[in-house]
Amino acid sequence: MAEKSDPNYKVIAENRRARFDYFIENDLEVGIVLSGSEVKALRTGQSNIADSYASVEGGELWLINSYIAAYKEAGVFGHEERRRRKLLVSKRELSRLWQAVGREGMTLVPLVMYFNHKGRVKLKIGVAKGKKVADKRATEAKRDWNRQKQRLLKQG
Repeated sequence: MAEKSDPNYKVIAENRRARFDYFIENDLEVGIVLSGSEVKALRTGQSNIADSYASVEGGELWLINSYIAAYKEAGVFGHEERRRRKLLVSKRELSRLWQAVGREGMTLVPLVMYFNHKGRVKLKIGVAKGKKVADKRATEAKRDWNRQKQRLLKQG
């Protein structure tokens, strides 16, 4: 909770659908390589990570299909909106992620993109396993039951 009270901490984009579609086994904070116009566009809050995913390719971790809107003031020095962006992670973590994706059939899903307390852009990715339709229904039923239980406790 200490991060939330920090004035520099700001959530840029959140992938709320990820927790509905996947079982998140664990998560990891990674850095992201951006150009200047991309950072400026992120400060205005124009981005989307809902359709994106991370992939280990050629010994590097990449964020694929993320959207960062064009920064109009950059003019011709702007950036591509849906380019592949390199993610910064240690070699040990990279090998662990590669193993999870290759052997265990997991998926690397971006959960939230934010400015940390130093003002740097960070991305939290989750190592996830896909949910089936029945699992989604069970999760929703459990959530509804917890809400109903809270209401009953408040009334009583």
